[in-house]
Amino acid sequence: MELIIENLKKNFEKKEVLKGLNFRFEKGKIYGLLGRNGAGKTTLFNCLNQDLELDGGTFYIHDGKERPLEANDIGYVLSIPNVPEFLTGREFLKFFLEINKKQVKTPKTIDEYFDFMNIETSDRDKLLKDYSHGMKNKMQMLVNIIANPNILLLDEPLTSFDVVVAEEMKEMLKSIKSDHIIIFSTHIMELALDLCDEIVVLNKGVLEEITKSDLDDKEFKDKIIDTLREA
Repeated sequence: MELIIENLKKNFEKKEVLKGLNFRFEKGKIYGLLGRNGAGKTTLFNCLNQDLELDGGTFYIHDGKERPLEANDIGYVLSIPNVPEFLTGREFLKFFLEINKKQVKTPKTIDEYFDFMNIETSDRDKLLKDYSHGMKNKMQMLVNIIANPNILLLDEPLTSFDVVVAEEMKEMLKSIKSDHIIIFSTHIMELALDLCDEIVVLNKGVLEEITKSDLDDKEFKDKIIDTLREA
């Protein structure tokens, strides 16, 4: 399965943010989408999630045949978590599972999902309004994983976590990548190099893949930095 983007364009008034993007994202890989703040990473995600109308181009899934993206193809984890704060964590998961029962083919118990995301027993029946920013982000990521979309869009998802939790989340993403196309947006190069299989830079409104043979190679890192400095 591939997500194929062809000549995708998005303008805001006279400002060209995305200037004809072309790329093929493959299932089974985590892609690091690197770019400076304001480069258009979130704009690209909002276009793929069909929250924004395109000004040109198209995108589609190719899985033996071409087809447009449907709502259940996309899971979108926002940088600022959006959860129903009047529910407890357990109530939120129960509600989500009930309304998505046709989509969740092999559901686990609620506590198994909490265990998967390493959410402490003492936090499971707290109101979401009392969760930390990082805990809310965990819940947002969890429901998107439960929905099992073909494509996971992760917009700066690890910046709110402490070092230990961030490492847990990185290992979790690696463990599920074979079943998804995962696009991980960040402006932190070291995070992308540590987590991702491929690096794509959004620079001056276009996408450029940075070919790499060794993620620890200093010349490779310098090339990415030089590319971003030119933005």
